[in-house]
Amino acid sequence: MSNQAGRSWPHGPRQLVATLAWLRLCAVGGQLVTIAFVAQMLGLPIPVGRLLSAIAVLGLFNIVVFWRLRLKSRIAGWEPVAHIAIDTLVLGYLLYLTGGASNPFVSLLVMPITLAATALPLRSVVAVAILAVVTYLLLMRFFVPLPEVSDAGSSGLFFNLHLTGMAISFAITAGMLGFFIARLARALRAKQAEAELERVRALRDEGILAIATQAASTAHELNTPLSTIRTLLGELTREHAGSETLKADFQILIGQADRCRDILRELVKVGSNQLAGIVEWISVGELCAATRDSFNLLRPEAEARFTIDDAVGARRIAVVPALHHAIVNLLNNAADASLANGDARVEMSTRADQDTLEIRVRDHGRGMRAASRPNGGFGFQSTKRNGLGLGLALANATAERFGGTLNAEAADGGGTCQCLRLPLARLDNPPHE
Repeated sequence: MSNQAGRSWPHGPRQLVATLAWLRLCAVGGQLVTIAFVAQMLGLPIPVGRLLSAIAVLGLFNIVVFWRLRLKSRIAGWEPVAHIAIDTLVLGYLLYLTGGASNPFVSLLVMPITLAATALPLRSVVAVAILAVVTYLLLMRFFVPLPEVSDAGSSGLFFNLHLTGMAISFAITAGMLGFFIARLARALRAKQAEAELERVRALRDEGILAIATQAASTAHELNTPLSTIRTLLGELTREHAGSETLKADFQILIGQADRCRDILRELVKVGSNQLAGIVEWISVGELCAATRDSFNLLRPEAEARFTIDDAVGARRIAVVPALHHAIVNLLNNAADASLANGDARVEMSTRADQDTLEIRVRDHGRGMRAASRPNGGFGFQSTKRNGLGLGLALANATAERFGGTLNAEAADGGGTCQCLRLPLARLDNPPHE
């Protein structure tokens, strides 16, 4: 239960222990300054030796805590509660020696409850609250009275000091409460945004799964008519062998029919490899070459230019067929955008730094509308008249599967550049579904 709570709040046990250690260090410094001021500047006879002993114990404990944090070992869920209990008991002892509940700094007993509430489960918060309340009640009954002040002037000074201490205590309490509550609110907003993003992703993935199921059924049904069309085209080619025009047209149709048949086979291959978790180890250069060949066959009317950084071309990575299709989808979208603007140019460049492979696909179209950018490839929406809106969504889903990102950027000189960034660590250790 404690581990789960630690993951759900902005602090985990380790983060809370670290926060407590730094706050404890500040508290030790503040307590030393306060004792020096009261004993030396004001000359009040307080038990300095016993106070310093308690602060020394707290300081030594904090040194042990910092050493514990440097070990990088797991912090158990009960450790923050133990640390808060020690802080509360030491603070209670210091208050016991300096007037008990009448000490203006007694309100600092609220701080352990605030800190516990930021990272610990409810039962731990209740335990800390009970300890703080019991400490306060005991300080009302058991304490060492502060020195008596007899004359009126000293009484006025003592009262002003008491008010000043209350003001400092109030400022510390208000500042810490505001800081931690603001931090909790920020973390809650981040969690809500993350939950909304996951909801949109789940809806998109559910749609992709439904489309994949329908595609598998369609592929099975299309295999027979495609075979028939391919056979008839061959016969028509032989019957009209004397007509060069018809022969060229038939050859184009045969090529498109073969391409459809290959697509169906690739669809079955993708599904089989996905279920079996099979990946293919190829170089980045081979991936780009296969992508170029597929795109040139799919869109012969486009003028595609491919650029590969020599430093990354020979690097071998593990890819699934979905990555190849994602890049082809981006190229296909770029070709549509360029041709719609009266330009056939499409550009693809590949480069890598130490930890990221970057594939940029640039079109020479009119550019993306601002309203289409926030969707980020989560939904099945298209800006093309005959588009299905699948390409960008599938490409974005593939990027996320590899822990990467897909972003649209305005290209210099017009058009849009789709930038696919994939961490090389995930390409060296591909994900398995």
